[in-house]
Amino acid sequence: MEFTMKTGDLATQKTPCLILGVFEKQPLAGPAEAVDIASGGRLSELWKKGDLDGEAGRTLMLYDLPGLAAERVLLIDFGKPQECNRTNYRKTLAAAVATLQQTQAGEAVLALPATLPAGMDLYAAIRDAVMTAEDRVYRYTRTREDKKAPKTPLGQLTLWVPSEPDLAIAEHAIQHGAAMAAGVNLARELGNLPGNLCTPTYLADQAVDLASRYDALKVEVLDEAAMAELKMGALLSVSRGSRQPAKLIVMEYRGGATDAKPIVLVGKGLTFDAGGISIKPAAEMDEMKYDMCGGASVIGAMRAVCELGLPIHLVGVVPASENLPDGDANKPGDIVTSMSGQTIEILNTDAEGRLILCDALTYCKRFDPALVIDLATLTGACVVALGKHAAGLFTADDQLAAEIQRAGESVGDRAWRLPLWEDYQQQLDSNFADMANVGGREAGAITAACFLARYTKDYPWAHLDIAGVAWVGGKEKGGTGRPVALLTQLLLERSGVLEP
Repeated sequence: MEFTMKTGDLATQKTPCLILGVFEKQPLAGPAEAVDIASGGRLSELWKKGDLDGEAGRTLMLYDLPGLAAERVLLIDFGKPQECNRTNYRKTLAAAVATLQQTQAGEAVLALPATLPAGMDLYAAIRDAVMTAEDRVYRYTRTREDKKAPKTPLGQLTLWVPSEPDLAIAEHAIQHGAAMAAGVNLARELGNLPGNLCTPTYLADQAVDLASRYDALKVEVLDEAAMAELKMGALLSVSRGSRQPAKLIVMEYRGGATDAKPIVLVGKGLTFDAGGISIKPAAEMDEMKYDMCGGASVIGAMRAVCELGLPIHLVGVVPASENLPDGDANKPGDIVTSMSGQTIEILNTDAEGRLILCDALTYCKRFDPALVIDLATLTGACVVALGKHAAGLFTADDQLAAEIQRAGESVGDRAWRLPLWEDYQQQLDSNFADMANVGGREAGAITAACFLARYTKDYPWAHLDIAGVAWVGGKEKGGTGRPVALLTQLLLERSGVLEP
């Protein structure tokens, strides 16, 4: 999708559709007021007929308004001004895009409302508009014909701003929003692919393809023989049950100083998880194709950074495997030795994500990282705790926790901190190994993070449990591309391009 920006007299903007925001029981203001004056009051006359009832997300399409160059005017209702928050703002913009997709317009000019949502400035409002539009026009078509696809999809959106000085702000917002959306949609598409297509090898191929498009990105893919040489016994124990060979995907982006320590993103890449010998119930097991969304988000974040050309040193590591039952698969009670030399008693083969992550986290030490963040659809317990609204955040570093939470809040991709206290470590005690891979039913998301913490003592580290946010179930089933936006915002701030 193409995004441009304009300023000037809205009445003279030639466009198939001009989008204007209004508020419940409020006089027309800002862009809407200017257009109303140009139309000789016709706009307010139609608006007062009451077809918009003040509910955020309602739309009204108007045709042939006098005094305007626009073919159509789409009024979008942001509801009560005092309730105009980011959620209602995005909901209303999404409704506008959905309405446009039902017309033959194909392109539009969006004039933001005179009153922006609480806590949002012009930059954030434009960036959110770009990301919301991209989200709504995304369609999954890889393995089916989309019979509901619009005949004239929205292909261009122009963001109108009030004055010339605002154009520079709009330019940055569009650039950042489009890059975030590209990364989100890549992660989303990878997550939506079925497990028979999106295998560990396929994930590796996508990383290699990405590197072929950006000179600053280099990719190395380690096969099982290379991982065996590194003594990645935990990771390889998971892949033994599958006919698909495991891969360790290593992506390195160099856009900053040559001596800069890298930020490392580690993403769980379980391209299908049946639970192994501790097999999952059949109901909704199809959703376990999404168990690679951590890895997909790392690849998506790498794309966003490449698109932006950030002055930063960034490494992405994706351990990729399947977890299936087989005669050679892990058995409950088995003990494996991780790359760190620590032994692990496998009490539940369905707690395999931490097994592939722990070796990847040990591997990260070779980069002498400034920071490591792992992200994984790790536990159902995190879904129970936080639902679909926030990722679970775990770190012992208060400053880092605040930084990640602030980045998530600023881009509407939130995380919420949960404890990582030493008290929980005893739940991982084992009579036969250095640790068990599960800590019982209580505090499952926390003990999973405590397990990973044992492999991250040599560098600053945070863990994001994204099991609740990486996909949605039900009628709208599909990947979300979260938390690519959060990661990209964090990297924008860390690179100095954006002030935190």
